[in-house]
Amino acid sequence: MDQLAHKKFAVSPGFEEGGSLFKPEQLAMLGSIVGEDAKIELTTFKQLYIEMDESRMEDAQAQLRLVGLDIQPAGFFTKNLIACNFCRGAADAGLDLAKQLDQAIAGKEVPSPLKIGYAGCALGTSEPLLKDISVVKMNKVYDVYVGGEAKGIKARLGELFVSGISEDQVIPLVTRLITVFQERGKKKEKFSKFVERVSKGELYKLTGHE
Repeated sequence: MDQLAHKKFAVSPGFEEGGSLFKPEQLAMLGSIVGEDAKIELTTFKQLYIEMDESRMEDAQAQLRLVGLDIQPAGFFTKNLIACNFCRGAADAGLDLAKQLDQAIAGKEVPSPLKIGYAGCALGTSEPLLKDISVVKMNKVYDVYVGGEAKGIKARLGELFVSGISEDQVIPLVTRLITVFQERGKKKEKFSKFVERVSKGELYKLTGHE
């Protein structure tokens, strides 16, 4: 495969009650348009990475959007929100907020790939505390955790950053955390290491949560 003629992008089906679900017609479209020499990689953050002929990529992306798929850049960007299956129902688990959060955070260039999780209750079936930033709905309020790390022998759970914030505070706080990482993170620095280096106390100041 001529790597110079190929490029990667990410594809996500979004999420709904029941989880991140690809529809048959979406997979059929994906298989029919990317080409026999394309590579399709299943990632750990509920996206598919598509590596295909760059000259046909723009047209392929347009067709994939027509069947409801979300297209994002691959690499050092924030990923689509990694959400739970909303087993308690869309309203109780906060599906509308999760969709708004996904739109607000996905595809932002950052010093290292950033995974953001969401759980609609304390069961945390999406394993939110293993994500860089995570939002957990606790009845009618939300807790935000930072610094989770799922990989390596030094894997760690995220630490509670703020507790009991209202729905309208969630997106501004998470997007501010991303901005701080963009402004102060070092190239290839994992977010968990960034939190350690900067300290939670400084993050409180930088995000306005002293």
